Amino acid sequence: MVDTRNCTDDRQGATGITAVVLVLPGGTDFSYQPFRRTQGSALRMYPFTWSLRAATVGRAVVRQVEYRVYGWNGGQASPLPYARAALDRAKADHPGADVILVGHSMGGRVAAHLAADPAVSGVLALAPWWQFADWRHIHDEARVHAIHGTADTRTYAHRTQRGIAELQERGVAASYTAISGGGHAMLDHVGQWHGDAIRFVRSLLSPDTAPGRASER
Repeated sequence: MVDTRNCTDDRQGATGITAVVLVLPGGTDFSYQPFRRTQGSALRMYPFTWSLRAATVGRAVVRQVEYRVYGWNGGQASPLPYARAALDRAKADHPGADVILVGHSMGGRVAAHLAADPAVSGVLALAPWWQFADWRHIHDEARVHAIHGTADTRTYAHRTQRGIAELQERGVAASYTAISGGGHAMLDHVGQWHGDAIRFVRSLLSPDTAPGRASER
């Protein structure tokens, strides 16, 4: 049985909440090592979780998701049951609220699969590991923004660009930002990574606001 409490405490009140933001950490291709809150992929996302909470207080609940193991593990897609449980919990806790997904690397792959659910209104993919055209799972009404560093050698900016272009051809509201010289770990150009993330999430809470800056196809 999947434990549905697999998120860090959001510590935000429910009054006026219109969206739940699920922050999805990365991982690796094959590993049954237990997922831990103190491992690098989780630590990398806490600043995004905290900054998004501060930027959306009173309007959105922000939760960082935890998996059971560290790897995707081929056809097992090990993180998906735990991420789907987090999505189900978000919908149960806040009926009718939009769900916004923010995923880095493997978390971007998880986000694409979760975004088949019509409750998902937006996907922010940070250097996503879209290995097998995972973007095709995203439903047509979602808004999608991808950010990728041009110096990333672990996941590939050209593949992300191709995914965004295909989504645009399908009629999805999708956009792309390249970070010149940016690496996979997002430890460079910190202001841009975090600033674009906040702008995108806020744009979904305020539909008249554009989803980011300097997007390119």
